[in-house]
Amino acid sequence: MPLLALPFPAIDPVAIAVGPITIKWYALAYIAGLLGGWFYARRLVMADSLWGVVKRPQVVDIDDLVVWVALGVVLGGRLGYVLFYNLPMYIADPIEIFAIRNGGMSFHGGFLGAILAFLLFARAKNLNGYTLLDIGAVVVPIGLFFGRLANFVNGELWGRIAPDFPYAIVFPTGGPLPRHPSQLYEALTEGLLLFIVMAVAVRRFGFRKPGLLGGIFVLDYALARTVCEFFREPDAQLGYLFGDHLGPLGGGVTMGMLLCLPMALVGLTYIVLAARGWTRPRRTAALPDEGAPGARVEA
Repeated sequence: MPLLALPFPAIDPVAIAVGPITIKWYALAYIAGLLGGWFYARRLVMADSLWGVVKRPQVVDIDDLVVWVALGVVLGGRLGYVLFYNLPMYIADPIEIFAIRNGGMSFHGGFLGAILAFLLFARAKNLNGYTLLDIGAVVVPIGLFFGRLANFVNGELWGRIAPDFPYAIVFPTGGPLPRHPSQLYEALTEGLLLFIVMAVAVRRFGFRKPGLLGGIFVLDYALARTVCEFFREPDAQLGYLFGDHLGPLGGGVTMGMLLCLPMALVGLTYIVLAARGWTRPRRTAALPDEGAPGARVEA
């Protein structure tokens, strides 16, 4: 082992094994993210001070929504990986598309799948789609945090070679040279830091400007992911898409960076639209149980 390197901690990727049944830390990370997001979302819809006159979903809606989002994340994440990261392999062997146990999930695909789930649920329940997306934006960093920790436990998605970095790690599947633990960088930035940013944003703005919190999340995630991509080794089957010496560690533009560009533009657009009030619903409807007689709420 090189002098400036740490050994990879010997953590079994299988958290629970009972006979032929195994449950991996990666699966538990998804469960922790969904349950943590569900609990936090319930608290958000019960906080009267965050909503003003904007119509909010009910607690029971959040209970139903979590199932829709779980399906959207898993199906979208898998389809995104197939399309964005390894399409030739899956064209050659289509049955592998269904072999999720072998790994292969894309955040950007899961993100699009979750958005579709939010919008379809809003349509089915006659709710404001922007508002549901804002709730999702506040709680998603919980899942990102646990998901990146699971990537580290699995010893996957490791970083670029860093021979002089004192906290570099020699990953079992990354060759003999020490590498940046980029999974932990992403857990701290895309997960913990973004969770704090969104918690501050929801306390500052509430849900009174539909689409604003969603825009803040999308823009900030794109920035955080792009920074982390400078430390993360690109997927072997893709490599660098173009450019050879960008950033402090060299290398070029990766697929992760490329996919973050439209995210940043969309996030910035919705921040501007929401700040100007263009995303607020125009129709109003009376609610007899909203305090004073004649109180009205935006649909």
